[in-house]
Amino acid sequence: KLIANSEIRARDIDVSSSQSVVTLIGRVASAQIKSDAERIALFLNNFAVSGNLSRVPYPYHLADAKAWLATWRPDEPPDRTGFALDLPGEGLIGQVGYHAGNDGTAVLGYWLAQPFWNRGFMSEAVAAAVDWYFATTAADRIRSGVFHFNQASLRIQRKLGFVETGECQLLCLARGEEVRHIDTQLQRSVWAERRVA
Repeated sequence: KLIANSEIRARDIDVSSSQSVVTLIGRVASAQIKSDAERIALFLNNFAVSGNLSRVPYPYHLADAKAWLATWRPDEPPDRTGFALDLPGEGLIGQVGYHAGNDGTAVLGYWLAQPFWNRGFMSEAVAAAVDWYFATTAADRIRSGVFHFNQASLRIQRKLGFVETGECQLLCLARGEEVRHIDTQLQRSVWAERRVA
């Protein structure tokens, strides 16, 4: 189930298979901010995670998590919506969300705590977030991308139908330098075909 962080849009969306383990919960703008902030700080203060992300500094402190969470509002548009990945018995283990790119196209980003890598959680979460976005908007595409060394994330995107559209140099805050970035995008038509198949 996928629940948007907006109370106005909040509703259950059945996007998961019977094999689903992770639930996407729009807690980014919720009252659970304090406990989530602690888990976010714990997991992002790991260079193996933050070093793969463009907009996350390292070291990453509790104050960083609280400041980031404070920027979210319950009435954000779809291209500024974030979801927490919730694993029963564990709580928050990652995040997937959107921000508006320079051209107005939604840009998908995500991270998963290292103890939960290689278990299929992120593929499931990204698929649910893509489903939600295309069901909620009339957008014809979603942009994303990865740093060139993050092949695991690129495999997730390729599996879901994202294609490479080019490369650029993008600042990685955790590394303190610009890094080669592989740009990707997913067309609505491609996603629709994959969902039918």
